[in-house]
Amino acid sequence: MRRWIFIVAAMLTCAAADAAQVGLIKIDGAIGPATASFISRAIDLSGERKDECLIIQLDTPGGLLDSTKVIVQKFLAASVPIVVYVGPPGAHAGSAGCFITIAADVAAMAPTTSIGAAHPVSIGGNPTGGEEKADDTMKQKLENFATSYIETIAAKRNRNVEWAKSSVKESAAISSEKALDINVIDLIANDLPDLLKQLDGREVNDRALKTAGATIVEIPMVAREKVFQLLWRPEVMFLLMLMAIYGIIGELSNPGAILPGVVGGIALILALYMAAILPVNIAGLALIGLAMLLFIADIYATTHGVLTAGGIISFLLGALMLFNRAEPGFRLSLAYIIPGVVVTAAFFIFIVGAGLRAQLLPVRVGLETMPGKTVNAISRIDASGGKVFVEGEYWNAVSDAPIESGQPVEIIAVTGLTLKVKPKSN
Repeated sequence: MRRWIFIVAAMLTCAAADAAQVGLIKIDGAIGPATASFISRAIDLSGERKDECLIIQLDTPGGLLDSTKVIVQKFLAASVPIVVYVGPPGAHAGSAGCFITIAADVAAMAPTTSIGAAHPVSIGGNPTGGEEKADDTMKQKLENFATSYIETIAAKRNRNVEWAKSSVKESAAISSEKALDINVIDLIANDLPDLLKQLDGREVNDRALKTAGATIVEIPMVAREKVFQLLWRPEVMFLLMLMAIYGIIGELSNPGAILPGVVGGIALILALYMAAILPVNIAGLALIGLAMLLFIADIYATTHGVLTAGGIISFLLGALMLFNRAEPGFRLSLAYIIPGVVVTAAFFIFIVGAGLRAQLLPVRVGLETMPGKTVNAISRIDASGGKVFVEGEYWNAVSDAPIESGQPVEIIAVTGLTLKVKPKSN
């Protein structure tokens, strides 16, 4: 009996060892630093597990050029075969997604999907940081680089080089059926099981894939990648900019509050750090800075709101331009811009304005308020001294003219802890 148990266990172990495993990750949204980190980790993990291949299910409007380059380089150096599957039906591999799909060992698409429109302006702006009016020479250099880059990738993977170049130069986009006809992709699969069936037996890097009946093991994002995926968004950077503005200006208008200044300073540093990664338009930042100056100036100047109106317009234009050259997935929605403009205008008009105006009001408490007050003498007051009771406290008082106890006196000066008074005339 024991002998049969050992035989069955050995057979099950062999069957488990022979069962193929395929890694899977799903990318849905813009390509950024978090996406590049996720894909790189998944490739390493899939290689360590000796998966038959790693399938990347892709649906993206595009993304950042730097992140795309990281992903492509990882593809080319990977030990595990990389399969990019543009799906599910209705998905699109635009801009950066086009580069990523062409760079895969096997490029597959679902029916009714599309690929293309990889013009360099759409994949992360220009090298000067996304300025609105980059000179023609710089644009041409970027386009030439992107064209040669995708040409090299397509040639490496034996795909349609001419179409790849047109996707950059002419923003060409095609359907999955057309992509298969002109050798942009390798196959069309209805779903993941169909994809595994078609991949079975395909030669990749001198190795035949064994994916028929393979177990698909999805690799999820870890917490750190999820946080970065959430943070590297234009909406988050916009909110951080607002927090920095409110915190720093709030601290300046109410010195000593401390908390607004600390929060504003941290938010400013994070926003500047994100600006180095995201495709920010410098002109948009300049307009937002101008708006802040106009808001503050109108608090001190008697322009009857003219500068504030100009600040609102400047802030609105700056917010609209802040990411206007970026990939669709990295553009700022009006759902954030309009409330941001309204809240910022209200903040400066009501909160900051009230705080600064309060600082300009005359002092209403303390030693500065005592001269001119009328009180009664507690004891006889003359040049040698006496006592008065003011604001809940007894004070020493002196007077050039003698004043009897109980008589009203007027405070005319404060010298240290002694008040100089004179008889109050009726």
